[in-house]
Amino acid sequence: MTSAATPLPVPDQPSWRKAFREFTQEHGYQPLRVEGQLPRELRGTLLRIGPVSFGVGGQRYGHWFDGDGGALAVRFEGGEAQGAARRIDTPTMRAEREAGKVLYNNYGTTGPLWNRLSGKVKNTANTSAMTWNGRLFALVESTVPTELSLEDLRTLGETDLDGAVGPSFSAHPHRVEARRATYNFGVHYGRVTQLNLYELPDTGAIRRLGSVPLPGPTIIHDFIATERHLVFFVSSVRIRIFRVLLGMGAFSDNFDWQPRHGTEVLIIPIDDPRRPMRFQAEPFFTWHFGNAYEEDGRLTVDYVRYPDFGSNQWLAELKDGPASSDAQGRLSRSTIDLKERTLRTEQVSDRRCEFPVVNGLRAGARHRYVYLAAHSGPSAWRGPHDALAKVDMETGAETVVSLGKEHHPTEPVFVPRPGGSAEDDGWLLSQTYDATSDQTYVAVLEARTPEAGPVARVWLEHAFPFTFHGTWVPAR
Repeated sequence: MTSAATPLPVPDQPSWRKAFREFTQEHGYQPLRVEGQLPRELRGTLLRIGPVSFGVGGQRYGHWFDGDGGALAVRFEGGEAQGAARRIDTPTMRAEREAGKVLYNNYGTTGPLWNRLSGKVKNTANTSAMTWNGRLFALVESTVPTELSLEDLRTLGETDLDGAVGPSFSAHPHRVEARRATYNFGVHYGRVTQLNLYELPDTGAIRRLGSVPLPGPTIIHDFIATERHLVFFVSSVRIRIFRVLLGMGAFSDNFDWQPRHGTEVLIIPIDDPRRPMRFQAEPFFTWHFGNAYEEDGRLTVDYVRYPDFGSNQWLAELKDGPASSDAQGRLSRSTIDLKERTLRTEQVSDRRCEFPVVNGLRAGARHRYVYLAAHSGPSAWRGPHDALAKVDMETGAETVVSLGKEHHPTEPVFVPRPGGSAEDDGWLLSQTYDATSDQTYVAVLEARTPEAGPVARVWLEHAFPFTFHGTWVPAR
């Protein structure tokens, strides 16, 4: 058996390390304990997706991104809450569990040679949740969506949405409120690497907008959309694709940071995708965007920017203990001049952070506030995020909120208050791991005054591993 899975971790790990153990306490919706007072106007369901199993047959996977996916849901209604938690079940996950060993090449884990040469891809369904036309999907960028039941989170099966998407569908769709549609992409590796573009209208069938060639085999994790354009930052990462095709190592073993290529700024008109604009900028990397908008021939893009691809190592190390590679991402704002074809960037905060989000009603339009998961101090980056942050993009003012000693929040999700008018009139919901009690809860904070701390904490009876991304589904 051939595998690049890493050895089991050694003892004396930090307290938060317990959040990276396998989740086994599946259940449907059941009442949850509420500490504090839940707003009665908060009606709907928070859905979260992330890795919940980190190895098979006594082997740990080689990267956090390789973990088998699971879903967590917390439903709010009338000042009370119910929660459900389940592992996601795809055919490739099931095959490995039944075999008791690694069978498939994955992002950072190497499978047997015969499967590497066949090009079979494992569907870990572990990155984000998307709802569309009353359906729920777990997404991972390497393959097609996996549909889950909105009623109880059970796995319904993989889907290519009636042949509309594939072979891959990114885990980072972005909605544009003004267009009443969601946009996404998939990277297709071949003789020429292609970027496939999709539009998912609020009503009607999914539409493939077209394909755009990329400058080489690279990794694109996220993008952002305005009311008229899709914006991609194509980084200096190049994939040694022939080594991948020959089965030589896991996917991430074949990444190569080549700063001489710079970053290609790729801007695609939604209504005329056959006429993209592209130009070169300095080398940098980004995992996640917050929002973008356009005014007077300029695009403003808010995102977390890295000087290089070193954060990939940080993500690989974190699941097994304190990281040695620095998490260097900082909130940044870039202005793109469409006429001059230039990119001008300013770093908005010195704080290490990730998972930028805005009020979804401002998606694709001008916004003022960005919310993030953050590290509280200069040395906190060795572990998972331990704070939430709100940044005023007009003034640069930054509010940092600790939820408690050894409490580790995930990506905040903004929920607008019904009938609210101010951009920050609503709540922030963050799945949080309390390492002191080894339990998970959802923190509910007023977005206007997050420094006041949670107005409520909704407690699960167990721990749930850190998730990557989530979404909010308003009550009907």
